[in-house]
Order: sequence, then structure tokens, then C-alpha cells
Amino acid sequence: MADINGGRRRFTFLCYGDSNTHGTRPMRHPSDLARYRAHRRWPGRLATALSSSAKVIEAGHPGRTTVFDDPVEGAHKNGLAILPAVLESHRPVDVVILMLGTNDVKRRFSVTPWDISRGVERLVLAIGASNCGRDGMPPGVFLVSPAPIMETGCLAEQFEGGAEKSRRLAAHLAEVARLHGCGFLDAGAHASVDPVDGVHLSSDSHAALAEALAAALRPLID
Repeated sequence: MADINGGRRRFTFLCYGDSNTHGTRPMRHPSDLARYRAHRRWPGRLATALSSSAKVIEAGHPGRTTVFDDPVEGAHKNGLAILPAVLESHRPVDVVILMLGTNDVKRRFSVTPWDISRGVERLVLAIGASNCGRDGMPPGVFLVSPAPIMETGCLAEQFEGGAEKSRRLAAHLAEVARLHGCGFLDAGAHASVDPVDGVHLSSDSHAALAEALAAALRPLID
């Protein structure tokens, strides 16, 4: 894997997700915008774990959905609409680490886990149709199913009815990964949301998720 100067180039991962990729801390009130420092967020921890062999780009946006314009927070939350600009901004990308679906379980969207997985599938197809990988090829995709949520704290009403949906999502996303030849990790097997707000990961869970991803991704680099 050489660069144009004959040296070894770094493998590039683009982490495309929502507030749990952005590193939002568990919220005690809806206006709380606090964020973990870069070295404590899972993309930063992943970059440390993979050391000089990989470049990890963090592209997390609080409130991001898979394919839905948010009627409350705005159309810019639509992950599919924004994806081409993010890919083109960071090309060439070797692999997109895609972790979305949590915000889709909000009550206002009224969709099923199957619907959400179809939204993720549209993102996978959009990445596969892009020329944002090496030599004009599409990047690979590694799917991460988000950790299931709890309906508690200041976000409970927004996510009413979402906890049960979130627990069913991993099986659907695993099937999407199988159909499209993507890597797959169930974040819920390694990390959990903080009961303070029931949606955002604790610092320890960021660490555990990064460790699990590093183990899964090292073979791609090698």
C-alpha cells in the first residue's frame, strides 16, 4: 500500500454517524451540548488503537437520521442527503464506518426497525455508487448497529416507544451487511447507553466500542 512518493500510505476510515460518533455526553437537559474531548470519543480512541497504520476521520452529526428530513430539527439532519458532500470532501476513503439508526426510532418518524434498515441500505448503496474510494472506486462499508436505547431522562418523550425498536435493529442491519458484503459489528454487544439520558454512550462505552472496532478493522488494514 504505497503512496505517490513510494512510502507506505495510511488506510483511511470515515466514521459517519450521529451524536454518538460526534461524542455528545449524556444530557441532563435538552439544551446540553457538551461533548467528550477528541481522545475520549470512540473515533479518537480508534485512531490511537490503530496507531500510524490508519487515518480516522470523524463525521458525526447530532440528530442525524438515515434518510429522513427532521420536521423539528431540520432537513440537514438527513444522512442520505448530506452523505455525497461528506464523501467528496474526504476522498479518497478506504472504508466508511456507518453507525446510524438511533434517531430514526424517535416517535415523530413512526417507522419500524425494518424501515430503518432499508434507510441504512440506501446509504450503503449510495456509498457503493460513489467514486470516493481509491483510484475512483467506491469505498468499502463497515456497518455498526447502534447500542439499544432506554426511555429515560430528558430525552424520554422524544424517543417514546423507541427502546423496543432499537433492540430489534441489530438483526435487520446484520442482514443488510450480509446482503451487501459489508463488515458488521453490533455495538450493543460491547457498549451501552448511559441511563442519564438513555441515548448517549458513557466514556467507558466509547472506549469499549473503539476496542471492539479496532479488533474488527485491523485485518482490513493488514
